[in-house]
Amino acid sequence: MKKHFESSKEVFQWLSGFINLERGEKPKSFRLERMELLTSLADNPHKCAPSIHIAGSKGKGSVTSMITAMLTAAGFRAARYMSPHVTDIRERICLGDSFFDEDIYCKAGDELRQIAESPLFTIFNTKTPEMELFGRFDPTFWELLTLLFFLCARQSKCDIMVVETGMGGRLDSTNVIDPLVSVITLIELEHTSFLGNTIAEIAGEKAGIIKQGKPLVLAKQNDEALTVFKNKTQEKNSPLYYFPEIAELSDVEISQLRTTFNLSFSSPCDPIFSQRSLRETLCLSIPLPGKVQAENAALAIAALKIAMPEIGEDAIQNGLANLKMPARFEKIANEPIFIIDGAHTPESLSLCIDTFCSLYGEDSVLLFGCAADKDAAAMAKIAHSHFIKIIITTPGTFKASDPTQVYKAFAEIAGEEKTELVTNTNEAVKKAKELGLPILATGSFYLAADIRKIVCG
Repeated sequence: MKKHFESSKEVFQWLSGFINLERGEKPKSFRLERMELLTSLADNPHKCAPSIHIAGSKGKGSVTSMITAMLTAAGFRAARYMSPHVTDIRERICLGDSFFDEDIYCKAGDELRQIAESPLFTIFNTKTPEMELFGRFDPTFWELLTLLFFLCARQSKCDIMVVETGMGGRLDSTNVIDPLVSVITLIELEHTSFLGNTIAEIAGEKAGIIKQGKPLVLAKQNDEALTVFKNKTQEKNSPLYYFPEIAELSDVEISQLRTTFNLSFSSPCDPIFSQRSLRETLCLSIPLPGKVQAENAALAIAALKIAMPEIGEDAIQNGLANLKMPARFEKIANEPIFIIDGAHTPESLSLCIDTFCSLYGEDSVLLFGCAADKDAAAMAKIAHSHFIKIIITTPGTFKASDPTQVYKAFAEIAGEEKTELVTNTNEAVKKAKELGLPILATGSFYLAADIRKIVCG
C-alpha cells in the first residue's frame, strides 16, 4: 500500500471499500457516537470554522449551493458539503463551486486513512461486550466521507462551512457540528424505512439538527410538521424564523434560462432584517427556471443574513446570478429540447413538471427512473396526464432500483400504449430523442447524471 495518496481518485477509490448506505447496505445501527469518536480521533476538524447546517426532504441541495455562492461572492472561502454528485464525486466536497486543490484531497485522505488504520481504530472495532453495547465502530462510507470533508475544510483553512445533511438529521453524520444557523426545507414522506412512516416522525428526525439557542430558518410546512418544529425550537430555546411569516416573494417570472423575482422581509422589529441593506425590496435573478428555485433562494438569503448579517445586497445578487447547479432543471440539448432534473419526491416532481410544461408544453416525452425506495405510484399519478409518451428506464446503478415495478405503476395509471420500459438508459435516450419532442428526464439524480454523460459526453 502506498504511503501517501497521490490523487483524489485514489482517495475516493479507497473510501468506496466501506459500507455505503446509498447502495442499500445497512450498518447495524445509526449512532452519532461513531461520528463523534471519528472526529475526536481526528482532533475535531468539524470545529475548524463556523458552519451553516441544512436539512429537509427537497430543495436542501439548492439552498446549500445558493448560500455557498453568496458567501463566495462576498469574498469568503466557503467549504461546501452536499450530495449527490452528478459527474464527479468531488462535487460533494468543494471550496465554493470549485473542487479543492488535489493536494488538499490527498492530505486529508492521508489523515483519514491514518485514523482508519490506527491502533485506536482497531481497539474500538474489537468485539467485546462493551463494544457490542456501543454498536461496534464499523464506520460507514457516509461517515468517512463526512470526515474527509471536515479534514479538507481544515486543510484549506476555510472561513466557513456550508453543510447539507445526507439523510434525516438527528443521527446524520453531519450532526456533530454546532452551526450558526440551521435551515430546514420542506418535509415530505421519504426514506420511510429509516426515518419513520409519518410526516411527524420524519420532521422529528430533521428537527434533530436544531441546536440549543441557535436559530432555525424553516420553509413552509404543513401543520403536522410545523407543530414538531415549533415544539423542538421551544425545547431548545432556539429562535424560529418561519419563512411565510418573515418574507414575501413577488413578481416571479420564469423563462427557459432563469427566474427573476422580488423578495422583501416583513420583520422590521427584528434587527437582522431591519438593516438598511434589506429594508427595500431585493430584485433578484437566478439561472434556474422554476418558482421553487426562487423560494429556495429566498430561504437561503434569510439563513445567510441571520448567520452573517454583514453580507450585503451586492454579494446576494451576484452570488445568485452566477449560481452553477447541474441537474437542476438543466437544459443539455436543444434539438430536441432535453431537460434533466433530480426531482425524486412527489412534491418536487409536481413542481418540476409544472415548470417544464409551462415552458415547453405537454406534447412532450417523460424519461423517468427512480430508486426502489421511492413512491413510483404517487409520482405516476402526478405525471401521467402531462406527457404523450412515458419511457421508464434504470436510474443508474448507485442505488437499488426495480424499473419493471416502476413501469407497472406507470402503465397501470397512464396505460400500456403510452408507457414503455427500456431498461438500458442509452437505448431509452435514443428512443426519446427519435420522437423529436421536448424531453424531461427526471426521478433520480443518478439518472440525470447518467443521461448527462450520454448526451453531453
